[in-house]
Amino acid sequence: MSVGQEKAVALLRVKLANAERDVVGNGKIKKKQQDVVRFLEANKIEFEEVDITMSEEQRQWMYKNVPPEKKPAQGNPLPPQIFNGDRYCGDYDSFFESKESNTVFSFLGLKPRPASTTEP
Repeated sequence: MSVGQEKAVALLRVKLANAERDVVGNGKIKKKQQDVVRFLEANKIEFEEVDITMSEEQRQWMYKNVPPEKKPAQGNPLPPQIFNGDRYCGDYDSFFESKESNTVFSFLGLKPRPASTTEP
């Protein structure tokens, strides 16, 4: 892994809502958050979970840094929202599409990992 890739990986942040009061009523949000986190962990992609329910500053930062074309017509963008440093990667739907099309590393702004050459 190159030094540049390590830096990019260390800056990957997933904005989540973990407080029970915020996700209990919306199981869809919780499931989407878990899907993103499980994928990143399973692929050994370093990231930082940022709980926007615990920090008004982080919540406002997320709202401000989601591009206008990705904001809902009403209300604020819902978690999970994914950033690489200050670069907006996308929301869960964009993440899911990139996963389905096998372009997650590009979506995250990371270099693709070489395919494993070990045989069973």
